[in-house]
Amino acid sequence: MTDRSRIVIVGGGHNGLVCAAYLARAGREVTVVEAASQVGGAAVTREFAPGFRASGCAHLLYQLDRGIARELGLESHGLKFARRDLKTVALAQSGDHLVLDAGRAVAGTLPDSDRAGLAAWRARMLKFARIVAKQHNRLPPRLGGGGRADLMGTAKLGLDIRLLGREDMREFLRIAGINIYDVLEENFESPLLKGALAIDAVLGANLGPRSNNSVLSLLHRLSGEAAGGGGPALPAGGMGAVSEALAAAARAAGATVRTGVPVRRITLDGDRVSGVELENGEKIAAGTVVSNADPATTLLKLVGARNLETGFVHRVRHFRHKGMAAKLHLALEALPTIARLPSELAGERLVIAPDLVYLEHAFDAAKYGRTSPEPALEVTIPSLSDKSLAPAGKHVLSAVVLYAPYDERANGEAARRELLDRSLAVLDRHAPGLRRQVIASELLLPADIEREFRITGGHWHHGELALDQFIMLRPVPGAAQYRMPLSGLYLCGAGCHPGGGVMGSAGRNAANAVIASERAA
Repeated sequence: MTDRSRIVIVGGGHNGLVCAAYLARAGREVTVVEAASQVGGAAVTREFAPGFRASGCAHLLYQLDRGIARELGLESHGLKFARRDLKTVALAQSGDHLVLDAGRAVAGTLPDSDRAGLAAWRARMLKFARIVAKQHNRLPPRLGGGGRADLMGTAKLGLDIRLLGREDMREFLRIAGINIYDVLEENFESPLLKGALAIDAVLGANLGPRSNNSVLSLLHRLSGEAAGGGGPALPAGGMGAVSEALAAAARAAGATVRTGVPVRRITLDGDRVSGVELENGEKIAAGTVVSNADPATTLLKLVGARNLETGFVHRVRHFRHKGMAAKLHLALEALPTIARLPSELAGERLVIAPDLVYLEHAFDAAKYGRTSPEPALEVTIPSLSDKSLAPAGKHVLSAVVLYAPYDERANGEAARRELLDRSLAVLDRHAPGLRRQVIASELLLPADIEREFRITGGHWHHGELALDQFIMLRPVPGAAQYRMPLSGLYLCGAGCHPGGGVMGSAGRNAANAVIASERAA
């Protein structure tokens, strides 16, 4: 094969590995180059203290595309699950914890109206989330100047919405772009229930419950379940096990996967790519480069703004990608005891968001560049289900902490100690004595996530999920169909459609775009 027929994929995150597997299965010569010593990007399992391992950044598996898992044979490549369909336990200071299981309240005190309305709410939200899920594996239509395929894509989206029926269509169009606070206030009475539902709308996002687009963020999170993928799951061995299975699938298809080889730049020959140059000076010639890195890293750093049209560069620079969530890992001497919580529920998904006002106040500080004085948390104790993560008798606690802005005032060791202390104080209120059980701790702020996982701004999704950064507008107009303005350059990461979450759809879609472009040439 000639160099022109070779494909280089920059970054061995899950989307890059999916893209590599599909391109290799289609007979292409594919090389993946990953800067870190292990594949996975943000979906890795790492030791944060001697003998204690946790999912480094990506927390729970919500959205892995079932078709991709089946087509790539991930189970045959070692993917197993320690737990599937985790319940959500909303912790209450009073001990009257609310337990939600697939849209049903199976424990906890709720008004009769809330208990009856919860199933209807969930059914409607999943129905709306299926609209989002249907777009996952479609090429986004171009805005203006497109051909028949683009018109058909737009028509399909419109038809999907129209087929909701008149009443649901009106409701979908009314709420899709607004805030989750108002929608929950319309539907429920219980503060604890509203807090538990709202945290799913703001996790990993630069949003509070009163922020517009928080309903859209919730629908995106629910889209994996709406597509039949089930509820949140714990892969055996942590999130890195998903990436390792994808790497094995890519290698089995014939792709070469190299780790520990950072890319210095994407090389050009006029207005088309000619390959990549690694940090060690090695050059790999290729006719196609697919980048799993975030859009800003790919276009402004690896390609360079001087090689792109000024208006396009302006749009990329205004793509919003500042992170707002921290990741906490605790090595514990023993299993923490949560007041009035049965021990069999300690291994579920635990959330600390007692009401909507608590969440909004947590977000208020972050809007002004400060960490939250009273953080909200999504907590798991994965070692209860997966004994490989901690020494015998000891445990790992892993949590997403809201909010930690990507801001100089909320960066550095002082901010880290402050947020760690505040997070432990919140946890200790619900699990008295937990502080004394901590053997070691790790708190990753967005700046740490940026540095360790090479994500500009430390945003898990490579960029905000909002109506102006969604589907045909993601990441920016003129770059929504994976193919960039330079010939032979593509994106395949979470900064593309359909966005963040370990689903793999962006990787498969990008592979299809590469193959379609080759056929059209």
